[in-house]
Parts: sequence; structure tokens; C-alpha cells
Amino acid sequence: MDLLKAEIEKKRKQLEDANLLNPNRKYFKRADLLSKEREEYLKRSTVKIEGLENPIEKQSSGSDDENNSTTSKKHTLSRKEVIRRLRDRGEPITLFGESELDSFKRLRRSELAEPESNKGFRNDFQEALEKVDQDYLDELMTNQVPEKTYTELESMEEAMATYEKIQAKAGILGRRRDRTQDMETILQLLQLLLKMWEVQLNARSIKEKASTKGKLALATYNQTQLYLKPLLRKLKNNSLPDDILDSLTLITKHMMEKDYLRASDAYLEMAIGNAPWPIGVTMVGIHARTGREKIFSKNVAHVLNDETQRKYIQALKRLMTKCQQFFPTDPSRCVEYAPDT
Repeated sequence: MDLLKAEIEKKRKQLEDANLLNPNRKYFKRADLLSKEREEYLKRSTVKIEGLENPIEKQSSGSDDENNSTTSKKHTLSRKEVIRRLRDRGEPITLFGESELDSFKRLRRSELAEPESNKGFRNDFQEALEKVDQDYLDELMTNQVPEKTYTELESMEEAMATYEKIQAKAGILGRRRDRTQDMETILQLLQLLLKMWEVQLNARSIKEKASTKGKLALATYNQTQLYLKPLLRKLKNNSLPDDILDSLTLITKHMMEKDYLRASDAYLEMAIGNAPWPIGVTMVGIHARTGREKIFSKNVAHVLNDETQRKYIQALKRLMTKCQQFFPTDPSRCVEYAPDT
């Protein structure tokens, strides 16, 4: 009983301290009491927070802000690059009252939120050309001399020796149960052709490199090298699909035999296919059709599967053309025979 009286007295004192009871009214709203308690709680919490703050912490936080600002200034891009990237994303270059650092931070936030924005609509060959121009300007500004001092003749002699070793494996290509060695042979040939192409481009004169034709050739090489990366990675990891591996083995075998006409036919069969439905049909109905046996993965047009396959198949055709230039043969076994004059 005493406990109940004490609790009632406590509530009455709490109401008197809150000043919620008017002399004209004998009742009050509970919402007013809750809002009053909330205000008191906020006052107590703000007092505690202000008491915790001291000048040392303020100085340290100020120094941290200065360090962050200096480090952010160091890692910012040039204004020209920021403007280009913002325009590519369709964003305004500068907002009202925005500094260059703020626009750079806005670009970073946009890139983190949408990293692949409008990537499918970019002209990657144009990007390769811009990279060639930028590399050429950087080379002129820094007056750098290429680190490689070997001549074209020495490099070509070394490449011919490697080509003869690969050519010796052409007879057993595709006949072994273990396809790992076949992938290794294909990988060696593709890397050799890329290396010979690079040596040929590096052996040009400065005037030829600066010409429009020279820039286009270098941009084509850079684009081909970029496109071939997924294929080379699958060959290294032995993860290439069997249908593409069969076609690549046949193409490589014909290239080693210098029969570029048959290699081109095998390439077209891999890229375009000869099936009635080029993309492939898994089920055509409950009854079998006469052309059902022609619909399987080997006859599918791989160039239509996805963008990655289309790119490295296109790059493979460029290497086939380069192989025909580096290792010529009879005109009857060449594709679009055009001798170098």
C-alpha cells in the first residue's frame, strides 16, 4: 500500500514539474507529456555531447579535413578529362555554385553508382585512336626512347624459329584425347602473331607512325589485342568450350599448313554457322523434324551469341590476315591475294 502511494505521489510531482495542468482544466493530454519528456531528453543529450567536445579533437578533425582535401586534390583528374566524362554520361559540366573539386566528386559518385553507363554505345575504335594520339603526344613531350633495341630482322628470325617449332605440332593437332596441348599450341600461335605484328609496327619510321595510316594501324593492333584477351585467358585456363575449340583447332591446322583458303572456310563456319536457325533452337516441338540433327551447338553462329565472342572472333580474323602476310604461299591457297609491292 505504501508503495502504491509513493508511485502516485511521484506521478503527481512529475505533472507539477511539467506544468501541464492549468487551473481551469482538470485533465491533460498524454501527447503533451510525451513531447515534454522528449524535449528534456534532447536537452540532456546535447549537453553531454557538448561536454565531450574539446579543442584538441577539433584541431585533429580540422587537420584530418585538411589532409583529406590535400589528398583529394592530388588524386583528382584534369578538368578536361572531368568535362569529357561528364559529357559522356549526359551530366551537366558544372552546377550552380559548384567548384571544380565538387564536380570531380560528383563524377566519382556517378561512376560508382553507374559504372557501365552508356558503354554499349561507345565507339571503342575511336577510343583506341584517341589513346594512340595521346601516347604519341606523351612520347613527344617526354622525348622517351623505346626500351627495345633489337632490330626487326633479329626479331623476325626469332619468330621464324618459334613458328617452325609450332608448325612441327600441326600434324598431331586435334588427334589427341587430351585437348590441353592443343590449346597450348593455339595459344602459342596467337601470341606469336601478335608479337610479330607488334615488331612490325615498332620498326616503322617516326613519319610513318605519325601519319593517319600509321595511327589507324596501331589503333587496330591495340583493339585486336584488347579483343583477344578473353580468348587467350580461356586458352591459358583450359576453359574454352569444345565447339569453339574444335573450330579453332581446324583453323590453326590449316594456317600451319599455309592453306588459308580452307582456314577461312573453317572460320566462316565457326562465325556464321550453317544451321537453319543460326542462334540455335533447343526444342522445335513434340515430334522430330527432318533437320533436327543439324541443330546443335557446333552449327550455331557464335558471332551472334554474345559481344565477347563476337569481338575475339573478329580479332582472330585479323590475325589470320596477318599470318597470310607474314608467311605467304601460293595465290591459289590465299584469301584475297594481294602481294606486297
